[in-house]
Amino acid sequence: MSTRWLTQPERGNRALIRLITWMTLRLGRPVTRCFLYPICLYFVLFSGGTQRISRDYLRRILGRPPHWRDVFRHYHAFASTIHDRVYLLSGRHGYFDIHIEGATTLQTVLQQKRGCILLGSHLGSFEVLRAHGLFAQQLPISVVMHEAAASNLNAVLHSLHPEIRERIIPPGTANTMLAVKERLDRGELIGILGDRVLGDERTTTCEFLGEPRLFPEGPFLLAGLLQVPIVMFFGLYQGGKQYDIHFELLTSSISLNRDRRSEELRPWIERYVSRLEHYCRLSPYNWFNFYDMPDDVGSSPSHV
Repeated sequence: MSTRWLTQPERGNRALIRLITWMTLRLGRPVTRCFLYPICLYFVLFSGGTQRISRDYLRRILGRPPHWRDVFRHYHAFASTIHDRVYLLSGRHGYFDIHIEGATTLQTVLQQKRGCILLGSHLGSFEVLRAHGLFAQQLPISVVMHEAAASNLNAVLHSLHPEIRERIIPPGTANTMLAVKERLDRGELIGILGDRVLGDERTTTCEFLGEPRLFPEGPFLLAGLLQVPIVMFFGLYQGGKQYDIHFELLTSSISLNRDRRSEELRPWIERYVSRLEHYCRLSPYNWFNFYDMPDDVGSSPSHV
C-alpha cells in the first residue's frame, strides 16, 4: 500500500513558519491573514502536483471544470485553517466563533466512561476540535498521527503548547495499541483520521465522490477489538472566524468474527465514507487531503 505522502518533501521552511507564527501572535490574526493571499497565489502558480489533485477533487465535488479561482479558494481555506492553528494551539481558541452540533451525542458516550474513538478526516480542521476540547472543555483527547509528513510545521506549532505533544501517539509502533488501550481504559478520547492509508494495513474499497477509493480498516478494527464506541466528527471552516463542529455516533460497538472481519467492518466503513461525502458536499472547499487517494486498481489486499 502506498505511503508516498509520508516521504514527499514538506513545502514549508521552518524559519518562515516561525516568523509568520511570531508575527501572528504579535500583530494579530487579521493583519497576518494578508500574507495568505500571496502564499496561495504562489501555490496556484507553482504547485503542479497538488494543483492537479485539487482540480480533480473540485471537478468531482462541483460537477464542473474548476476555474483557477476555485483552486485559489481551495488553497486559501486550507491556509486559513493552518494559520488559525497558531491561535488555537496558543490557547486563544476563544477568539473564534465555534458552533457545535451533536454535542449531546459525545456527552452521552463520555458518561459511559468507556473511552471513545473520535473518527475524523482531512476534511476541515481537527485542531479546532482538539483545542476546544482540551482548553475549553478539559476533555482528555489524544491523537494517533504521523508528525513526519509536516515536521517543520508541527515542530513550530506544537512548541506553542508543549503539553499537546504528550497527547500524540505515533502509529505503527509496538507501543501504539498499548498506548491507545491505556487511554481508552481511563475513559479518554482517541482521535484518528480515517481517510488515509498507513503502510500495509488492510483496506476496503468504497465509492467516494463517484470513484472507487481505498479506506483503511484500522480505526474500525481497533474499535471492535477494544469494544469502544466510534463518534465521527467534522470541524468545518466557514470563513472569517467561524467553525462548525459536527458529532455523529457511528456505532456503540462493533462485533467481530475473526474469519469475517472485513465483511463485518464494511458497513461501518461505508457509513463513514457516506457521511464524509455528505460533509464534503456541505463545505466543498474544506477537503485538505492534497495527496492521491489510492484506488483498488492494481492493488492487492494488505494485512494487519
